[in-house]
This record gives sequence, structure tokens and C-alpha cells, in this order.
Amino acid sequence: MASVKVSLACTVCGARNYTVTVKPHHTQRLTLNKYCKHCQKETQHQETR
Repeated sequence: MASVKVSLACTVCGARNYTVTVKPHHTQRLTLNKYCKHCQKETQHQETR
């Protein structure tokens, strides 16, 4: 089964900082705590559509 690349965007400033691979049949948006270089702190990043 192939994986799909998705972007993770900061929920504070909206910058798309990270790309990750996920399985194509996931149903919910992926949410992770990552460091945002624009906000200069750790914020929640959510999968963009």
C-alpha cells in the first residue's frame, strides 16, 4: 500500500512548515505539536487539505 504526502500547517500563523507521509485511508486530520520557525515556539500543526 502506498503512502500519501501531506503538509502540516501551523494553527497560529498558518505557515506550512512540515511534510509527512500517511496512509491514504486515514479519516481524521493529523495534529502534532511541532516547532514553528515563524512563531519561534512549539505550536500545534494540523494537516492541510
